[in-house]
Amino acid sequence: MSKVGIIMGSKSDLPVMQDAIDILKELGIDVEVDIVSAHRTPEKLFDYGKNAHTRGINVIIAGAGGAAHLPGMVASLSPLPIIGVPVKSSNSIDGWDSVLSILQMPGGVPVATVALNGAKNAGILAAQILGSTNSEIQNKIIAYKEELKAKVVESAKDLSTN
Repeated sequence: MSKVGIIMGSKSDLPVMQDAIDILKELGIDVEVDIVSAHRTPEKLFDYGKNAHTRGINVIIAGAGGAAHLPGMVASLSPLPIIGVPVKSSNSIDGWDSVLSILQMPGGVPVATVALNGAKNAGILAAQILGSTNSEIQNKIIAYKEELKAKVVESAKDLSTN
């Protein structure tokens, strides 16, 4: 089965990153979760970035706040698709520093970037990437989107009865 690596710069990012963990588990996708700090554990970062694909990881979701170097640094080392989650942290400037640090990558080192604290969308995007070559996962994504549609239709019905 496909596996998504979910990393974050510190444990304080976990409440945001939990949304990615939860949606991937809901979709039946294996996750590996770890704390990898670009600034405090650079050796671990290099090992993770260079070797995640050899451990069966297919996509990496990297969440980071403040200067938010983790997603870009992992992208510079890994052949895998990287999805960056900017995290509004206690040391960030309303999260904009994180958004721009992850979004403004140089040519040749792409990081797909979701909204500030958008870990759920990162999980869905990771599943869609995996689903492009795995029909079982793709069918789960199709069913998930049908559920979203049904919720909107039901909400609209609720409005019309008021």
